[in-house]
Amino acid sequence: MTESIRIIVVDDHHIVRQGLVALIRTVPGMEIIAEASDGVQAVELYRKHRPDITLMDLRLPNKNGVEAITEIRREFSTARIIVLTTFDGDEDIYRALQAGAKGYLLKGMNVDELTEAIRTVHAGKSRIPAVVAERLAERMGGPALTVRELDVLRRIVSGRSNKEIAEDLFISEATVKTHINSILSKLGVNDRTQAATTALQRGIVHLD
Repeated sequence: MTESIRIIVVDDHHIVRQGLVALIRTVPGMEIIAEASDGVQAVELYRKHRPDITLMDLRLPNKNGVEAITEIRREFSTARIIVLTTFDGDEDIYRALQAGAKGYLLKGMNVDELTEAIRTVHAGKSRIPAVVAERLAERMGGPALTVRELDVLRRIVSGRSNKEIAEDLFISEATVKTHINSILSKLGVNDRTQAATTALQRGIVHLD
């Protein structure tokens, strides 16, 4: 008889977490060993239990999912983590996989998809659904925004004017305009409104 796959579930929404736990407990050969409601707790519980698989939400309080994955993988290079989230923006996917996630599932998947992903990643393989892989390919093919362009873009999404952005970042309005022109070009959009919409849809910027 093979040993059960030991799993930690990390999600800040209690009902969602309990639903996942209840679902997995119906599957033979899988065992829930701990639950976490934020990124800090996720790292602590990983250190304590060393699970076979961690199911990790991305949007978590105190330390987000990408930060938690990064910290866990820094200490435990063999950690097998599956991102489980409602967010399917290509930037979210990219950041999670860059951090070391081995699988990516969108909430709303059925029990067969979930268990297949757990077994696949437990076997040492990656599990990325086709729709997610397509978005990732789009992200990989496009030019990356610089750190400063991201600073400007976050402020555009927040509704800041060019003058306010210049004051925030201690640069001239002319420099802000240069950054904005570059952002529009890289995102393939025509104006600030489209840039803000695209940034939110793709997960480049999140509204807190």
